[in-house]
Amino acid sequence: MVPMPTSRRGGSRRPQRQQPPATPQIDVHDPDGIRLQKVLAQAGLGSRRACEELIAAARVEVDGQIVTELGVRVDPTKAVVRVDGMRVQLDPTKITLAVNKPIGMVSTMSDPDGRPTLTDLVADRSERLFHVGRLDADSEGLLLLTNDGELGNRLAHPRYEIAKTYRVQIEGPEFYPRVGKQLTDGVELEDGVARMDSVRVVDAVPGRTMLEVVLHSGRNRVVRRMLEEVGYPVTRLVRTRIGPIALGDLKSGRTRVLGRTELGTLMRAVDL
Repeated sequence: MVPMPTSRRGGSRRPQRQQPPATPQIDVHDPDGIRLQKVLAQAGLGSRRACEELIAAARVEVDGQIVTELGVRVDPTKAVVRVDGMRVQLDPTKITLAVNKPIGMVSTMSDPDGRPTLTDLVADRSERLFHVGRLDADSEGLLLLTNDGELGNRLAHPRYEIAKTYRVQIEGPEFYPRVGKQLTDGVELEDGVARMDSVRVVDAVPGRTMLEVVLHSGRNRVVRRMLEEVGYPVTRLVRTRIGPIALGDLKSGRTRVLGRTELGTLMRAVDL
């Protein structure tokens, strides 16, 4: 038998672990593009000098590749740029708004019956916006308007299961925990079983309870129908959150442009 080679300490020498091959570097430089630090500055990441420091600190990623060279140029209409892992919207023509829809307004951009529409809230804007999701006319709260087709399509797609949060006022007897469990286990509706992710009592007085409910389903009037099915008619419904975007203190009938961080977290939620 051939003896195993030994180390200087007299023990058996272990075979060297083979290192995996390094990930090939991707050339993200576009000679006809714009300097990366200028693109970042135009997107609101700070002064050009501050953006150069972000690049030098290896905090900027282009098309999945960390970039540390200040001479890199990119096409802002094609490149996917992230800072600290968060997507940056580079196209200044794209915009996403949070809207606090009031009661009585329909969740459309036009209405043949002449009812108030979301267009009334953005009449001063030149962008051609469309709404993401709906709220019935008797409900109020957060809606999103955007001209970013890719973002809008992903937010509406069931694959990404964006959670929505509501404050709901109900009438009826005391709301026992078993009713909440029934709602999270699933309620049979005419269009199939629907489930809430969570149900929490926020406030209660005799005959009236305020709930906070979270669910992913985008079915028509699903919150109202579920609660009515278990014996608690809804007297007020306010959507307070869509994924990471909160209604906050936005007043009824008002809009606001999503900030860079808000937009980045929203894009992350749908894998953009």
